Amino acid sequence: MSHKKSRILKLALFATGLSGIVAEYILSTLATYFLGDSVFQWTMILSIMLFSMGAGSRLSTFFTTKILEKFLIAELLLSILTSTAALTTYFLMGMTENIGVIIYSFSIAIGLLIGVEIPLVTRINEENEELRTNIAGVMENDYYGSLIGGLFFVFVGLPFLGLTHTPFILGGINFLVAIALFIRLNKYIDTSYKLSFNIAIPAILCAILFLSYNADEIVLYGEQKRYNDKVVFSKQTRYQKITITQWKEHYWLYLNSSKQLCTFDEFLYHEPLVHPVMKLTKDPRNVLILGAGDGCAIREVLKYESVKQITLVDIDPEMTKIGKSNEIFTKMNDSAYYDPKVKVINQDAFQFLENSSEFYDVMILDFPDPKSIDLNRVYTKEFYRLCHRRLRPFGHIITQAASPYYTTKAFRSIEKTIGDSGFNVLPIRNHVYSFGEWGWVIGSKHESKSELKERLLDMTFDDIEVEWITNESMNLMTSFGKDLIKIDSIEVNTIRNPVLYKYYLDGTWAKFL
Repeated sequence: MSHKKSRILKLALFATGLSGIVAEYILSTLATYFLGDSVFQWTMILSIMLFSMGAGSRLSTFFTTKILEKFLIAELLLSILTSTAALTTYFLMGMTENIGVIIYSFSIAIGLLIGVEIPLVTRINEENEELRTNIAGVMENDYYGSLIGGLFFVFVGLPFLGLTHTPFILGGINFLVAIALFIRLNKYIDTSYKLSFNIAIPAILCAILFLSYNADEIVLYGEQKRYNDKVVFSKQTRYQKITITQWKEHYWLYLNSSKQLCTFDEFLYHEPLVHPVMKLTKDPRNVLILGAGDGCAIREVLKYESVKQITLVDIDPEMTKIGKSNEIFTKMNDSAYYDPKVKVINQDAFQFLENSSEFYDVMILDFPDPKSIDLNRVYTKEFYRLCHRRLRPFGHIITQAASPYYTTKAFRSIEKTIGDSGFNVLPIRNHVYSFGEWGWVIGSKHESKSELKERLLDMTFDDIEVEWITNESMNLMTSFGKDLIKIDSIEVNTIRNPVLYKYYLDGTWAKFL
């Protein structure tokens, strides 16, 4: 073979490296979304794929004849698997409880094919280059492809195409390279294989085009199987999977398949989240809301005439877009985003506080539950120290803290972590129909726990329009029975020692979400 034909083989490995690394990232992200614990899932997926690549390399030693043909078969199979891995996962997610088996099976299969391809190309190309340049050329093209694939996934694929359509781009690249190989090296392909390739290539092309064109409908079908209620909105963003379902005249919001709110009873969550700290703070003017892209917390804060500015920081611009423009949410939050007092910043909350120079009278933290190492970060002592730095001396802070009963260890860890960050703390709770018992933790720089509780018990809400919260409800919200665990054994959550997400996953709440 000529050096020109050698180049197309290396181009194939460039495509393999590109699509292979993106497949690893896609499968790792899917595993995190569906199975939780991002560190564990990314570690396991990458490790299994690397192991499978090694096994594939060993498997290639059994191929002693028709090497080019077997490489072309591997390339076509890889184009199919990389194209359909995410789509198949989404399609089956509502039909099986063993979705992890599907994801890990794809990881093994793709890893095996990548592992088979590299030594096959090296053997096919050995007649064109001496060993040292042959191996170096093969490996460098695979690694260069991995770099480009990683950059593509981070800057283009995930933020703009999502996990549904990105795989088809990468699978398409593999497929185009396979076609180029078949055309350029056609005379070297055994005649007995040519007919099969002539049938398989158009069939695979039709399948990829059909699945790509209908991907959104297929994903929606799979999602509908997963949820009891009708799915009316679904979008994969760079940060999360946003799903909205409908039951009668009520709507549910899910992030990465976890319930966030229901329009039926969201006030039972948002009124305790907002009004106790707003009432505790004298003349609150500058309020910071972290998370809470649905806009309901803004709605409640706007009920206080003293407020001059509300800064809402949410990492996902799609979530704040939904809160601002989706008819379901604008009706629920009373179009709160359009109030001139509201300023929206789409940024990581940790980074925002690190760089902020403003001081706030009230800080409301409404993040999703700490079920992964990524979310764990905004429940750490380091994060609460940043909050402490930016909160005015007589201000107050509150954070949602999951369930005090279903995730007792996580709830108490949040309480202890805020307390260890320099705040005096008081936990509160309420029963939300959609979730069961839910908890929050209030923090103050200047008032003790007993003083906070005394003021809450004297609190009235006659001067603002509320649906549920009353003075009488304060007795319920500040009352807890005996602790179900040994509090002394609970650790403070830090970046260096991220115990909270483990506590959360050890709880029983996830079974009900």
